[in-house]
Amino acid sequence: MMKTLFTAAALTLALGSIAQAEALRAFDVAEDHTRIFMADAPLHENGMPAHGNAFISQGYIYPAGTLEAETAGVLPDGRPAFPDLVLGQWTCDGYFVGEGANATSGVWIISRQVFAFEGGETIVTQGTEIVDTGVENLRPITGATGTVAAGAAGMVQTLLGFSEQMTVNITFRIADAGWDDAAAPAGASTEIHEALYRPVSQDAVD
Repeated sequence: MMKTLFTAAALTLALGSIAQAEALRAFDVAEDHTRIFMADAPLHENGMPAHGNAFISQGYIYPAGTLEAETAGVLPDGRPAFPDLVLGQWTCDGYFVGEGANATSGVWIISRQVFAFEGGETIVTQGTEIVDTGVENLRPITGATGTVAAGAAGMVQTLLGFSEQMTVNITFRIADAGWDDAAAPAGASTEIHEALYRPVSQDAVD
């Protein structure tokens, strides 16, 4: 009887670990409007951040599928709208580039993002962000703790949209290494795909 209980407990822990690992490979982020800080300059004439404007922002990490384009993932006072679903904290710092916050397409931000999960795992990415909604953009994973990002090609970021507080809702997933041309996401440019998705051949290394 005791052996059966121990086996059941071990199975439960194993399944829980698998579920946690899967949760860390795809997730959503709701930016917190109370924790966005931008530089006073440079600004466009309409007051929006221009090229070179520095910022730092934070938000909540939720399970994939929690957020849609205009979902309010953060309450007016800055608390998470879905506290029981929070997986961790997201921090993003960087610079607006090009047309900055006036951009309607293409790259508008160069940033570093830190995903700090409640279980202690951390993932760090750095690269471009595009303002186009629904378009996948692959960012290099520059650091991680644990094994969740082992062997990954990078982190795919897709802007879902903007909440009524004009904060971003984003969905992320870890891209496995070894993708070929057929695996390029819809909307991704050939240049980005070839540079970031295709693994380096051994011949090139030699």
